[in-house]
Amino acid sequence: MFEGFTHCKIALSDAVLNVRYGGFGPPLLLLHGHPRTHATWSNVAPRLAAFFTVVCPELRGFGESSKLLDLPDHAGSSKRAKAKDCIELMGSLGFERFAIVGHDRGITGFSLPSRRNPSEPFLRIRMPGMAEKRPI
Repeated sequence: MFEGFTHCKIALSDAVLNVRYGGFGPPLLLLHGHPRTHATWSNVAPRLAAFFTVVCPELRGFGESSKLLDLPDHAGSSKRAKAKDCIELMGSLGFERFAIVGHDRGITGFSLPSRRNPSEPFLRIRMPGMAEKRPI
């Protein structure tokens, strides 16, 4: 699974994410849905790695990534917190701008700041899922 990919844990400011990454080309962040892990992408990621640098994290609270104590307002497990983790992760790998493909809840955090803001460091590509019923 994920042949040729690097597997590591990356410490961020608020979490530690379990990550697999590999390939060459423009950066592409693949986000799993609920209740899955980065293994969701095990068949697709190696094929995409011929054209992209593919990054497959396990979001906080899933798989081998941090399970943080949550706050009364649930901010620690919010979609916004998960999106912040991913932006920080991509920055730590040297990517200021990147595309995102997300399944189910994996993409919803990136819909929060604004719908279509050209200054955002990412391009969203949503795959069908149950988390969001309105178009991006």
